[in-house]
Amino acid sequence: MSITFEYATQADLPTITDIYNQSIPSRLATADLKPVTTASKQAWFAEFDRHSRPIWLMKDGKTVAGWVSLESFYGRPAYVHTTEISIYIAENYRHHGLGQKALNYVFTQLKELDVDTLVAFIFHHNVPSLGLFKKNGFDTWGHLPDVASMDGKLRSLDILGRRFK
Repeated sequence: MSITFEYATQADLPTITDIYNQSIPSRLATADLKPVTTASKQAWFAEFDRHSRPIWLMKDGKTVAGWVSLESFYGRPAYVHTTEISIYIAENYRHHGLGQKALNYVFTQLKELDVDTLVAFIFHHNVPSLGLFKKNGFDTWGHLPDVASMDGKLRSLDILGRRFK
């Protein structure tokens, strides 16, 4: 499997939405409880800009294996050099090292994007994602206990971060 990265376009939004929806049943990666529509993700997608806040597709040949995005953090000017990273991988590509490949790729892009801090919001029970980010130098910068209610269970959210300067 040879993974390449390319910028997402409007035409990719249905695939991005489908991969996102694949993560919902596990209750590990998103606080959405039911599938979302492509239309409902349109405004979110429109906020991305390849020069500062990109979404990259991870491709195995012509097949989209996942995506990784950098979003503005908290929407205030003082946070211009900080972004939130999100990684979503298609079901049949999970557990093949794509999360690591995504991080490696993003790390090489930060200087050009003028980003020096990454934050990730990860459910405390998402042990694989926490392990991936901690293995890559992210520290726990915050813990929000029992802030999400999913299927009758309260779930906690960890905020992980890493500075690159």
